[in-house]
Amino acid sequence: MNQTEYISIAALNQYAYCPHRCWRMFCAGEFTDNQYTIEGTTLHDRVHTTSDIQRGETWQVRAIWLKSEQYKLIGKSDLIEAESGQVYPVEYKRGRKGEWDNDELQVCAQALCLEEMTGEPVTTGYIYYAHSHQRQLVEINQELRNSAIATIESVTNLLETGAMPKPVYSKRCQGCSLYSQCLPKATDKVKSYQEVN
Repeated sequence: MNQTEYISIAALNQYAYCPHRCWRMFCAGEFTDNQYTIEGTTLHDRVHTTSDIQRGETWQVRAIWLKSEQYKLIGKSDLIEAESGQVYPVEYKRGRKGEWDNDELQVCAQALCLEEMTGEPVTTGYIYYAHSHQRQLVEINQELRNSAIATIESVTNLLETGAMPKPVYSKRCQGCSLYSQCLPKATDKVKSYQEVN
């Protein structure tokens, strides 16, 4: 990665989910679909149909590119809404609210881009979960901003060095489409074997 390259906003989500997965996707160029990724891709194919509509008091624009020079971020938004002078991102996800903050980091990164592009503060965003048909409010507070900026720095370092993070098994691995390439339990299993002399 050189100084002029941009980081995909999606890479922040992947890194926060699992640094090793992020490395496989964005450094090694590996990706494998599974049921969950196919469902997500199908959802985003529908969502990423460019449109610009007015719904009551809310203006909605889909599938526009967001960019930040300050943070070197770029990515396509699912939905940007404006209501009562406030602009905010809405990120679509296939499942239900998870136990992890990676989706919130992605919304925060979109908010950072929107702030730079519009010159206006963005204090909220939403995640729309397709299975529950519910929106989750994401408050773009200082703690989340700091976490997003730290993640941007970590992803930048990952992309610049190409250093592969160690795979670490967690509950998240169960639904990961790259589990068979990563084999996070294999390292510990190999360590447990001892050579007999």
